[in-house]
Amino acid sequence: MPADDVQDRGRTMRMFATGLLVLMAVVFFVSRRYDDIPAIGFVTAFSEAAMVGALADWFAVTALFRHPLGLKIPHTAIIPTNKNRIADNMASFLRHNFLIPQVVARRMRPMNLAQAAGDFLADPERLAQSNVGAGAAALFAEVLESLDPDRLGAQVKDGLKRQLEGIEIAPVLGEMLAGAIADGRHLPLMDGVIRWAGLTLEDNEALVRQMISDRANSLLRWTGLDAKLANSVLDGLYRMLAEMLVDPDHPLRAKAQEGLDSLAHDLVHDPEMRARVEGFKTELLNNPAVGAWWQGVWERMRHKLIALARDPQAVSGYLSGTLTDLGRALQSDPRLQLQINRFARRSAVGVTSRYGDQLVRLVSETVKGWDAATITDRVERAVGRDLQFIRINGTLVGGLVGVAIHTLEIWLP
Repeated sequence: MPADDVQDRGRTMRMFATGLLVLMAVVFFVSRRYDDIPAIGFVTAFSEAAMVGALADWFAVTALFRHPLGLKIPHTAIIPTNKNRIADNMASFLRHNFLIPQVVARRMRPMNLAQAAGDFLADPERLAQSNVGAGAAALFAEVLESLDPDRLGAQVKDGLKRQLEGIEIAPVLGEMLAGAIADGRHLPLMDGVIRWAGLTLEDNEALVRQMISDRANSLLRWTGLDAKLANSVLDGLYRMLAEMLVDPDHPLRAKAQEGLDSLAHDLVHDPEMRARVEGFKTELLNNPAVGAWWQGVWERMRHKLIALARDPQAVSGYLSGTLTDLGRALQSDPRLQLQINRFARRSAVGVTSRYGDQLVRLVSETVKGWDAATITDRVERAVGRDLQFIRINGTLVGGLVGVAIHTLEIWLP
């Protein structure tokens, strides 16, 4: 509820309670003129006691926030006078009753945050109305635009370099190669190499013939045998490549397979091979040309990401579709829900354990930073309406007590 509405309702109840006090005063003074009527005594007793109860509760309620009638009576204006102690007690209450890891974990255990997030993301209408995708894309684009491109690219490059330096790449390559060989994924690559060799030989036939002719003696050139020799060499190479391509058991393919197996084994188990690969990796990472190449790649990626984030159609289409798919996955996958809920619970518990004291200190320091008028106004807005009910109840209860006392006075001798 808006603060203005709360304040208006509090003011209305205050006027009602004050009006009830004035009404009891009017009833009291009017009823005193008719003391000769026995029944009027009950009205007088009710109004008199009601005024006392209303005034007492008005004093009590007013003393919480300010000095009644401006008189600095001891133990009045309790809240503004003791705001620092109230702030400390409030912070202590939060810390010892709410911001406890066990309490947070127990409260969050029955919550299915992943399911709730999935329900929200899987509903295209709610997602479109919330503008989550557009807001996230705009924020992402603004962050990329606000950062220094050169500095950001250098940081990304240095971060990537540090990550690669910490990884021994030779065993990784060896395992990848061994897995590819075991699954037969290297065979299309070998076929491609053979086809590439054949096309390269075809495109350079003249060069091969010239090389053979240059190395032949003058007798072979004079008799024209150098051309026949070149044709024989080329025909033999073409025939060998064709046989390698169609025959999976060709000896040269087997030799190449053996070489790949040996390379995969050495990459994992041979210290000398691993050291050579690491040295090559270090030289490559420290090469200025590689750094400049990566800087250019990153800058192109950054501009494309900004353009994509700024494109409303891309945002509404791709990003919204991605979020919807994520929501459906969260809805339908109990294992994913379990993992996300567990991560959220552990994160909340970790934040509570690590930053609980800072959170309550923030609450305490914020309240202490308020001036007396601010804290009085905010607390009175929050509970002032209920406090006016205390005044109203005090008026009515006081009146009933007055009637009861008047009745006892009549009945008792």
